[in-house]
Amino acid sequence: MSEEAETQIEKFQRSGHLDPMISIFIVVAAIAAIALTERSVEHLPLAVAALLFNAALLLMFLADVERAILLSGMLAVAIAGISSVKFNHSALKLTVSDLPLAFAGTVPFLVLQYPRMMLGVLAGSTLFAFASIGVLLYGAGSPIPIAFRIPLFVLALIGFAKAYASEGATPLRHSLTQGRCFYSTFVASLLDPASWRQFGGLALSDIANEPLPLREATPARSFCSPDIIVIQHESVFDPRIFGLPVEPAVEAFLSPSEGEYGRLNVDIFGGGSWQSEFSLLTGLSSASFGSSAYYLFKKGAGRFHSSLPRSLASLRYKTTLISSCRRGFLSYDKFYSSIGIDERIFVDELPPPFDVRRFEATNSDAMFLDAVIDAHIRRIADDPTPRFLYALTNFNHGPHHRRLVPSGQFERERAFAMASFPDAGYVEYYTRLAETASAWRKLRAKLANSFPGRPVLIVHYGDHQPVLTKQIDRQLKAPGDGRRPFGTFYAIEALNIPHFTPGKAADLDIAFLGTVALQRAGIALDPVFATRASLLDDCGEAYFASASERKRRFHRTLVDLGLIDLMPNVRPAR
Repeated sequence: MSEEAETQIEKFQRSGHLDPMISIFIVVAAIAAIALTERSVEHLPLAVAALLFNAALLLMFLADVERAILLSGMLAVAIAGISSVKFNHSALKLTVSDLPLAFAGTVPFLVLQYPRMMLGVLAGSTLFAFASIGVLLYGAGSPIPIAFRIPLFVLALIGFAKAYASEGATPLRHSLTQGRCFYSTFVASLLDPASWRQFGGLALSDIANEPLPLREATPARSFCSPDIIVIQHESVFDPRIFGLPVEPAVEAFLSPSEGEYGRLNVDIFGGGSWQSEFSLLTGLSSASFGSSAYYLFKKGAGRFHSSLPRSLASLRYKTTLISSCRRGFLSYDKFYSSIGIDERIFVDELPPPFDVRRFEATNSDAMFLDAVIDAHIRRIADDPTPRFLYALTNFNHGPHHRRLVPSGQFERERAFAMASFPDAGYVEYYTRLAETASAWRKLRAKLANSFPGRPVLIVHYGDHQPVLTKQIDRQLKAPGDGRRPFGTFYAIEALNIPHFTPGKAADLDIAFLGTVALQRAGIALDPVFATRASLLDDCGEAYFASASERKRRFHRTLVDLGLIDLMPNVRPAR
């Protein structure tokens, strides 16, 4: 060490302005705050190492320990707080790959859907900004010579690198659905190449180096190809997942005695319905594409060449989408066209007597599904060609503090829900579900009576749970289950299909639902769908969460065959 540096240190030691006890107290308080927000000691070393590294980095510019530690601790608590808010509304923690979503329409969507939550975030952000300014202006301590700051920074960097190397990003990547380790998860994502790779374009995270040979096509079990109707029920889940009772009419909708039914595992919670649509139609998990999952409809248009509608079109099916959204919503028209749906009808294009303005006041399933079935009946009246119809509802979307079912209707069901779980949001959810069940029972009968001999396979499913289930979980204090927020329902019904076998079925991942529908319809499976069907035993009720090597090799095959086009100059994740 030079004489000049030693002189600076001696002057600093003699100054007496720095109270070591204050600095120690600030460090201990910051670590305690991180420990409380982590809610776990499992990855606490990484969180503390990140806290000290940030403090050492700030110390290089601020020169005093007090402000560096305070600002580092405040930043860590702020990140943990934002991650906790995201977790409560999406069941997933904050990672660096979420940052582009702020520029992809997420913020306006959240303001519209959850104004109270966003107001709280705004208030917290404002408080953080004022507190940071206050610390910078009034919290300065005694300056530390640069001769101390550089070695401290190097030591903090080495400690941070060792903490990350000992834990890695993989364990934290697999704990995204667990309500703990909020700060350490974000920190790990900062150093995880898989997180940053998503910024450059479309990339698969679960893909192997070697391809999987495709299986032979599976022949049809019948000469008759049934119509296939798939209905996505917005934000609908089975209350029995949480141990809550349902009435017979709702039970018949969720688990029809003459149908096949079970729990459906999806990739999302609280919103982003198009990710469930993507998984159903492509047979892939949206989660495989990281942060790109949120806007696959925009980035993925024209890049997926194997899909449920394309497979059906090859069997001479006519394919139709009827959406409860307007044509301008996201990139729906472009994406659905690119995956092989020839006719796309949006809610603002349904013919009279359907009144779009009256419908959009409540998004009633009774109104919308009636128009959907009428449109389908008109198209098949004089046309024996088999049809694929995909209908997207919007009735049960949150928030649930607004009463959409008019007074005097379904009051018995409302009282039943209140007695089962006295929460106004749940009562509104259940009442809307009861209206949907009632409407569907009538429309199913109408469809059966209109064409008594025509075979039809009907698939219902919930795209994700609404945010209110977090409150249900907290109040019921059920044992922790990181996958419970991602469970909805599926039911498959058949009209005039003799080989169909009803009953309780296994839990299913939404990426397999389209394949299972083809199997139940008894129609031929092309080599891609036949291979995907063979993965059911490997993956069970999971797809993205499955560690199946055959699944990863299958993805490699799809890429190698050009059935998935990744973005130019972007290598898939290994």
